[in-house]
Amino acid sequence: MTSPLTIRHGGLDDVPAVLALLDRATEWLVARGRTDQWGTEPHSTNPRRVEQIREFATGGGLWVGETGGRLVGALAVGDAMSYIPPATEPELYVRLLVTDRASKGSGIGTDLLDHARALARGLGVGLLRVDCFGGGDGELIRYYEKQGFTRGEPFGVPISDSVWPGQVLFQRL
Repeated sequence: MTSPLTIRHGGLDDVPAVLALLDRATEWLVARGRTDQWGTEPHSTNPRRVEQIREFATGGGLWVGETGGRLVGALAVGDAMSYIPPATEPELYVRLLVTDRASKGSGIGTDLLDHARALARGLGVGLLRVDCFGGGDGELIRYYEKQGFTRGEPFGVPISDSVWPGQVLFQRL
């Protein structure tokens, strides 16, 4: 990274850039044969996904990371997604974490997760949870474990004629 990461609240003006990050991440996954995580279609052409990112922005839970005036990461926090078993205590939930694949390995994801931890502590919350794709080779699960998260319960989301495998992870603060 050539300049430090600045994290700020995201708004509606940031939605296209966040969708572009998601599109590039999908292209990266597809190029590696990992179509089972997010499929092959751009997020920016999926009305449901576009509305979700807009809701993150209008709900106050969207944060974006910039370096050199360029948006390179996004984080959304709030309540757990509807398909996730509820927590038994107050929590902050990471609803989205995406970084620019061109900046892979530069610590953007770590910085955004540190921001989520700080937000949770500021709310007096001692539990941070996240979910991710639980299939494939488990690389994404291992990423979160390296970030200090512990595996919780696996889950599945019915999609058409299959089930998308997910994994909840948690971290005590």
